Amino acid sequence: MNRDLRASWSQALGTFLLPIFLILSVRWFFVEPFVIPSGSMLPNLLILDHVIVNKLSYGVKIPGIDQFLIRWGQPQRGDIVVFRYPENPDVFYVKRLIGLPGDHVKVEKGKLFVNEAPVLQNSLGSQGEFQQFSESEKNYTVQYLRHEQSFFNQVQVPEGQYFFMGDNRDQSSDSRVWGFVPQGNLVGRVVVIWLSCEKTLPGAEFLCDPSTIRWNRFGLRF
Repeated sequence: MNRDLRASWSQALGTFLLPIFLILSVRWFFVEPFVIPSGSMLPNLLILDHVIVNKLSYGVKIPGIDQFLIRWGQPQRGDIVVFRYPENPDVFYVKRLIGLPGDHVKVEKGKLFVNEAPVLQNSLGSQGEFQQFSESEKNYTVQYLRHEQSFFNQVQVPEGQYFFMGDNRDQSSDSRVWGFVPQGNLVGRVVVIWLSCEKTLPGAEFLCDPSTIRWNRFGLRF
């Protein structure tokens, strides 16, 4: 008996392509995983923390176009944000949002000022070579080298751009070094850690070594 294989092939192709389309759609529009590569966000984000970024935090962007199609939220001071590095958009950075468009930002003797007002800090004591503080009303933790007193001359954040800093304040390359981040470079807000480890498998740097998983970091939200 002859069989019409056209329907079978189309069904098979649809069955194969639909899951791929759904996965890519979720990654393009909704959430995306990232791995923390450096210690610039210590003590809140550790090297090899695997985080989920909510790409709908501020609106919907068309893939490949650095403009929002629909906006329903605005970035807030204190958000931890993944964005495309202004000097090389193929590279992703993660930092804390400090200055909104129009804000004046400066650092004097290690003290952060926004719009001429010192940002609230409460000492949390020393951790090795670092002095840690609970900062702003959101009570996130930042750290400074104990014997450093950094300075940054006041700047005004231009319209449509943002000023970012790492929580590891004296060991972070951020807006104090390379400038502002355009709105179109924002990818989304870090919302949760879904995996964390101390080492990756030899020869497979994208896979965590199961023996070094930090179980206590699973599910930490920001």
